[in-house]
Amino acid sequence: MDIVLTSLAFIVAALCAGTMGFAIQRGATCTVAAVGEIVGERSFKRLIALLEAALWVGGGLLVAQALHILPKMPAGYAVSAWTIVGGVLLGLGAFVNRACVFGAIANFGSGSWAYIFTPVGFYVGCISVGIVFAPPAAQKLLYGSPVLEASAWVAVLFVVFVLLRVGRPLLASVRAGTLRETVSVHAWAPHTATTVIGITFLFMLLLVGSWAYTDVLVELARGMAGSLVARSLLLAALLAGATLGGWTAGRFRNTPITGAQVLRCFIGGVLMGWGSLLIPGGNDGLILVGMPLLWPYAWVAFATMCVTIATALMVRRAGPAPATDRAAS
Repeated sequence: MDIVLTSLAFIVAALCAGTMGFAIQRGATCTVAAVGEIVGERSFKRLIALLEAALWVGGGLLVAQALHILPKMPAGYAVSAWTIVGGVLLGLGAFVNRACVFGAIANFGSGSWAYIFTPVGFYVGCISVGIVFAPPAAQKLLYGSPVLEASAWVAVLFVVFVLLRVGRPLLASVRAGTLRETVSVHAWAPHTATTVIGITFLFMLLLVGSWAYTDVLVELARGMAGSLVARSLLLAALLAGATLGGWTAGRFRNTPITGAQVLRCFIGGVLMGWGSLLIPGGNDGLILVGMPLLWPYAWVAFATMCVTIATALMVRRAGPAPATDRAAS
């Protein structure tokens, strides 16, 4: 990916990255939180919201294809045993970290500075995966995405969906005179946040190519990262947007860093780095690229990740209560 720093496309992409970080923080977007909601409350709202982000990207790609402005898309990979192993490690890493790669951004934006060690651990995991696992090269699929082979009429249906999904609530807010309150609400509904995430990521994809901060770390570990300065600035914009989201929502707390927090975030990052290389793909890339393109490996890996997190949460709940809890009871 060759990004020109002075280009209008990069400026718009940076604004999209900042908006995406803002939405991640405001919506407390995280796969761990989504699975925790299922386990604890039997509610699927957050998980459905994450899947809706994939829908927005997939539909947007259809429209871009119809308008002949779609850049080259990443290839898909065959499902293998390593896909499952990678999904398990991705889930375990998110559980240990107490947040997925989305959630790490949200927590950082709330002033939990220890989460800066999650991408550090992720990078170390990317470097060491070949030493620990020595996996074979992932087998690329020889056929294209079924989404991009769909009829142009499907793109028309998606445009109708957009008009209904966004237009009707917006019009209702305008008529009721509550638009300002709707926009400025501190805690966004999950589907609102993931809608913004999906749309901003789509614009970044069209403007500067496939981009996710985990992709940058993976390529950097392989010595293959192109336009590193520009992509680092996009990451900085993502973090700045998340921090602004935390500060304006009153969630920002300057949390001192402890050794235990650093260790937890680092180990969680390492596990997620291993999983991302084995799949291949981090959960942000799976949700926002692989799943919208209907690549089977992405859906299998994400499902495995969710099942792993759910299992870990249930095991923790079934175990003995912490000493402080027992004393309180």
